[in-house]
Amino acid sequence: MTTAPEPADEPAFDTGDLLAAYAVADRTEAHLRVNFISSIDGAATHDGLSGALNNAADKQVFDTLRRLCDVVIVGAGTVRAEGYVGMRLPEPDAAWRREHGLAEHPVFAIVSARLALDPASAVFTDAPVRPIVFTGPAAPESQRAALAQVADVIVCEGPGSAPVTSGAGVPGGIDAHAMRRELAGRGLTQMLCEGGPHLFGTLIGADAVDEVCLTVSPVLEGGPAGRIARGGPQRTLGMRLAHVESAGDMLFLRYQRRDA
Repeated sequence: MTTAPEPADEPAFDTGDLLAAYAVADRTEAHLRVNFISSIDGAATHDGLSGALNNAADKQVFDTLRRLCDVVIVGAGTVRAEGYVGMRLPEPDAAWRREHGLAEHPVFAIVSARLALDPASAVFTDAPVRPIVFTGPAAPESQRAALAQVADVIVCEGPGSAPVTSGAGVPGGIDAHAMRRELAGRGLTQMLCEGGPHLFGTLIGADAVDEVCLTVSPVLEGGPAGRIARGGPQRTLGMRLAHVESAGDMLFLRYQRRDA
């Protein structure tokens, strides 16, 4: 006797409901959204990786935010640690974007103070759209030239530069507002930052964050794990709670600027 296979788990959320919940009212306005996950006690990682805290419901929200954005921004340290490859969305997401007048795939923008990136990495070689690399004036000229073969390398500095630091603590002097202006000038107004903590700390210090989407994973981590924002100048920004969703014991919070 044969038995029928177990049915696949039902998605935690309806796709249409998620898209409506996370939609931005005016896509022509520059909007920088940050997406993070943390444990109940504020740890940003489990065994050094943020992906170890998530589940299928968080993946649904993660994919929805990518589907809605024009550009995904990630710090180079997180690109290396989390094993990022080319910013290529699954076909259902690409098809939805085509139907709604968007490019099939978002642009991938990497922020790197030292340019410790391999031009032969799949981040570049498998990219469906030419990536952007933002760096500071101290980045080595030779590495800028090497990466310019596979990406648009932009030295991003300004009078109000808030230095973003690499994992080694090297100041980059990358101006968050200059980065936003460059992206908006390219028509990439819907910006999604996926980390890491040093980049998020810089964005907070520069008052460059419009929205934070935070998943609270139902675990306690303790230990040496850092929090989701680290470094950058100290600044307190008031946010308002836009909505709350839950799936089982996982909590999904969306916060927006109070003046938005």
